[in-house]
Amino acid sequence: MSLIKSISGIRGTIGGVSGDNLTPFELVKFVAAYSNLLKQKNPQKQKLKVVVGRDARISGEMLNRIVSGTLMSMGIDVEDVGLSTTPTVEMQVLHSDADGGIIITASHNPYQWNALKLLNEKGEFLSEKEGEKIVKTSEDETIVFSNVDHLGKVYQQNDAIENHIQKILELKLVNVEAIRKRNFKVVIDCVNSTGGLALPPLLKSLGVNDIHVLYGEPTGKFPHNPEPLPEHLHEICNTIKNTKADVGFVVDPDVDRLAIIQEDGTTFGEEYTLVAVADYVLQNTVGNTVSNLSSSKALSVVTEKHGGNYVASAVGEVNVVEKMKETHAIIGGEGNGGVIYPELHYGRDALVGIALFLSYLAKLNISCSQLRNKFPNYFISKNKIELNEKIDVDNILLYIKDKYKNNPLIDIDGVRIDFDDEWVHLRKSNTEPIIRIYAESKSEKKANELAQRIIKDVEMYVDTIKIN
Repeated sequence: MSLIKSISGIRGTIGGVSGDNLTPFELVKFVAAYSNLLKQKNPQKQKLKVVVGRDARISGEMLNRIVSGTLMSMGIDVEDVGLSTTPTVEMQVLHSDADGGIIITASHNPYQWNALKLLNEKGEFLSEKEGEKIVKTSEDETIVFSNVDHLGKVYQQNDAIENHIQKILELKLVNVEAIRKRNFKVVIDCVNSTGGLALPPLLKSLGVNDIHVLYGEPTGKFPHNPEPLPEHLHEICNTIKNTKADVGFVVDPDVDRLAIIQEDGTTFGEEYTLVAVADYVLQNTVGNTVSNLSSSKALSVVTEKHGGNYVASAVGEVNVVEKMKETHAIIGGEGNGGVIYPELHYGRDALVGIALFLSYLAKLNISCSQLRNKFPNYFISKNKIELNEKIDVDNILLYIKDKYKNNPLIDIDGVRIDFDDEWVHLRKSNTEPIIRIYAESKSEKKANELAQRIIKDVEMYVDTIKIN
């Protein structure tokens, strides 16, 4: 079964049997339920508008037609921005004063997958409560569609990426003059998706003229695993060394995650994308930061160095944003290369991440590797334990929580246990009997050892359950 309905949207593999895969039946029901929610939120409004955009996946055009048609059938107008990025659609919802937005993308999943990301009128992901309501409504057969006199219309919008870039250029901390003077040579890997439409014009607007593009055609045929992890980035690393480039940028298919490659062809570290950008922002404005429980401790170190307060949120962008608003954080995000800069908008945005990172690098007039050496070294070990479906994962988490009750604990999302300058985070999967275990320490060896120690605790508990 490759269909997942959750509070954050619906995703699955294309084709196959309805109920097991992402087919037109599931799309119509889910978009109709989303439309119903918007109508309930705006009972006095005569006509609603939703912005729709997509990444370059092969199935994207087909999904776009079904999504747009369903919105029209619910009496909602569609502002279609076509091939775009997730942060661009989020920005366009604000720019066009729309009532919501739908991004057709499966993010870093392989090309067989696609999904819907659902936005509210602020261009932000729906709340957990709203997501649950949509899932429930999508299973209801009594949704009322509009009659022929009240169908929605589709309007094409071709300037969304341009509008997005212009707003980035207007940010106070984006220093175009300094970037132009540095005369950076940049390599980008856009994985044959919409990054190829957004990164080159952004870089040119920032004053970068020497750009080497890898996989910039939005064909949707990913040349490698589209998740921007080190093991998938050998080609750009070699290209940077061979061309003597200053820096490389890699984005995922919908351009909300940013990986950075150093001038020597080594990775900057996905956890350190946010850390570096935050260091730059905090030098100019004292304030608070937020990342999720599975993100590096390095952000809290940098935040406290500049006199701010760091707070951890539950995993998930909507949770990070909620905590950022609560704590008035001036920057935040996730350790997967997701930068959220509220001065622009509340969403992970690789484009603003690039602009701020280049501004910082230009200001310091140093290399990427020299910038990376400014930050404390932490290493994260990522593991998972697959369990029998009969085993109650919640009881395992309670056992671990009790075993380490004398340590500082956070239990807003699974259990995170803090030790001296290291931590481990256990959380259950929402879709399968798996416990994810992330551990961080000051060396790779220590991080792996800490993870294995907790894994043995879990296995010992499971063995005890089996005996009893």
